[in-house]
Amino acid sequence: MTDVPAGARPAEILLVEDNQNDAYLTRIAFEHAKLAINLHHVTDGEKCMAFLRKQPPYHDAPTPDLILLDLHLPAMDGREVLAEIAKDDALKHLAVVMLTTSYEAEDIASVYKLRCNSYITKPVNFEKFVQAVNKLQDYWFTVVVLPTAKRQEDAADHGH
Repeated sequence: MTDVPAGARPAEILLVEDNQNDAYLTRIAFEHAKLAINLHHVTDGEKCMAFLRKQPPYHDAPTPDLILLDLHLPAMDGREVLAEIAKDDALKHLAVVMLTTSYEAEDIASVYKLRCNSYITKPVNFEKFVQAVNKLQDYWFTVVVLPTAKRQEDAADHGH
């Protein structure tokens, strides 16, 4: 990982992935990327919601700048997580990227209807996976302006 510019902080990313091999490859891909990040990992949808709501054992968890969400998860799948996030006023501003193996048109359409922000299929080849992670980081952390907790508070204070 690279150094963080003065005054900046690493991006907080929550990876929701039940496959330990995919989680490991994602972590390695982010280590090859050029931006400083803190990658947090949970293995199912229920743990994701507990993390986001800062419920035990995640009471000190940061609010993620970006959620990388697998579609097929135990306990609560990616669609159910998206539905929960969308109906929670404290969470619905969060950026959610589906990072999954499914190319099914029905899966893609269903998660966009639930307000996912992007849908990325995991490349099988590691080099292509690293390239995809680099592009993801580039887009979400150098091009896009994400809502921060401070921006959310300022908007609430100004009636926006």
